[in-house]
Amino acid sequence: MHVNSTLFFQAVVLVIASLFTMRFIWPMLRTTLDDRRQKIADGLAAAEQGTKSLGDAHKKVQQLESEAKARAQLIIIDTEKRAQAIIEAAKVQAKTEGDRLVAAAKVDADQQLVRVKTELRDRVADLAVAGAEAILKREVDARTHAELLSQLKQQL
Repeated sequence: MHVNSTLFFQAVVLVIASLFTMRFIWPMLRTTLDDRRQKIADGLAAAEQGTKSLGDAHKKVQQLESEAKARAQLIIIDTEKRAQAIIEAAKVQAKTEGDRLVAAAKVDADQQLVRVKTELRDRVADLAVAGAEAILKREVDARTHAELLSQLKQQL
């Protein structure tokens, strides 16, 4: 065999192998490569969408966090206002109760004062009557009267 015929047969085999490859193998490879390219593109799009969703989620978390902080501040302020109102109400109630107790104590003291004055008047009257009796039982003498009056003063 000559080199020319070998080259000719090799060229024919190359053309036949190329035609067979282009006809049967190339479409399968092209489909597989297109599918792979599509999967890669879908994966990149999903990754980009995930990154965007993650950014949106971070923004939403920050917004919810700031809203929660604002609500917590409002609750704290409201609680402080309620506490102040309760304290003020307790002060008013304590003042009212204290005033009532002071008034009751004054009334009680006035009643005791009246009772003591009445008892004292009754006692003075009894002593005056007893002194008059003692004076009248004895003879009329200035010195005796003075002694009896001094004894009455000591008893008072």
